[in-house]
Amino acid sequence: MSFLTIRVTANGFGFLISWATNASVVVEASPGLTTPVWTPVSTNTLTGGSSQFTDPDWKNHPTRFYRIRSP
Repeated sequence: MSFLTIRVTANGFGFLISWATNASVVVEASPGLTTPVWTPVSTNTLTGGSSQFTDPDWKNHPTRFYRIRSP
């Protein structure tokens, strides 16, 4: 799995997920890594092997870490 593009736009923080064609992935977020509490924020299907993830709520969190898992 790779992240090809990380960007901040007016719509939010986001990145491109590139991996296996038609795979589903869940993007989770946590406010910290010391005692992480992972919350699902998006489920993406990698149509053609990639999908754009955008978190429009990112400005409401002073710190936010992301991880991707396959369900």
